[in-house]
Amino acid sequence: MFTDDTLKKIAREILKGYSLEPRGIHGVAHWGRVLDNGLRLAEFTGANPGIVQLFGLFHDSRRLNDSRDPLHGARGAELAAAMNGGLFTLPSPDLELLRYACTHHTEGLTEGDATVRTCWDADRLDLPRVSVFPKPARLCTAPAREKDFIAQAAARSEADFHTSLAQAIIDGLE
Repeated sequence: MFTDDTLKKIAREILKGYSLEPRGIHGVAHWGRVLDNGLRLAEFTGANPGIVQLFGLFHDSRRLNDSRDPLHGARGAELAAAMNGGLFTLPSPDLELLRYACTHHTEGLTEGDATVRTCWDADRLDLPRVSVFPKPARLCTAPAREKDFIAQAAARSEADFHTSLAQAIIDGLE
């Protein structure tokens, strides 16, 4: 698991090449909620929390627009691979899980490694920010399918909740 200081440094590096508005619907607040959702889920799923944290930062990090951009996950995966060994280091098997999770996060898949499924659910649970509510059948893990878990994540999403990490990153932009 990475410290907030390390995650802030990684996010600031990502933002150097980020094409969209950092405060937009796929920006830093979203990254923070996905990271937070993922860590909450990981307590139940046994997912690797370090991979979950990095997924939160990288999965939308190379979007070119806020609508259809089918290769954005793959570009985020490549950025993660390029940054590995710098501000963070993942062993090869963990890096491959992160790359897979990023590359395929928009394909609607629900099967696979527990860490990958946790990452995908973490992102899907933040869909209410764009008025799309996750259907339990399209979620990958039992905890994410629970009505209360969905409701709590939806409340954070709809309120545009900023985690303390996301707020610190945004504050650093000014």
